[in-house]
Amino acid sequence: MDLKQYIAAVKDFPKEGILFRDITPLMLNGDAYKFAADAFTIFAKEKGATVIVGPEARGFIFGCPVAVNLSIGFAPVRKPGKLPRESVTVSYDLEYGSNSLSLHADAIKKGDKVVIIDDLLATGGTMQATIELVERLGGEVVGLCFLIELDDLEGRKLLKNYDVKTLIHY
Repeated sequence: MDLKQYIAAVKDFPKEGILFRDITPLMLNGDAYKFAADAFTIFAKEKGATVIVGPEARGFIFGCPVAVNLSIGFAPVRKPGKLPRESVTVSYDLEYGSNSLSLHADAIKKGDKVVIIDDLLATGGTMQATIELVERLGGEVVGLCFLIELDDLEGRKLLKNYDVKTLIHY
C-alpha cells in the first residue's frame, strides 16, 4: 500500500518555512491505519518484543495498537510532570533549546525486549532520549519503528546501532 497518499503536506506549519507532514488523513483511513499498525506488529513480533514504548503523543497512536495486537504492555514516554508515579527523566538538546522526557520507573524490567514506536524520525533527538530511558531501566531496545523518516535530517545516523523500520521516506 502506498501510504504517502494518506499524508497531507501542510506548508508553513507550525512556523514559516516548515513543511509539516500531517498523519491524520492516514489515521482516518481504516485500511491505511491498519496496514501501518500491522507492519509494525510484524516487526515487533520478529524482534521478540515484550514491551512497546511510545513517546507522546503520536507514539501512542501507533504503539498502542501494536501492543494490543501482540498482547503485550505499552509504556508511555511523557513530558516531565505528566506521570503520576516515580519516574526517570532524561534531558536532551534541540536545535533551539532543550526538552525532557520521562518514563515510569517500573515500566521497564531488566531484560525486557523493547520496540519503540513513533510517527516521525527527524533529527533523532527524541528517539535517542527515549532509548536512554529504556536502557537506564535495564531494557534492551531491539527495534525502532517510524511511520515517516525525513532522510535529509539524517536522524538515522544517531540510531545506527539499532534496527530501524520506516514505512515512508521523504
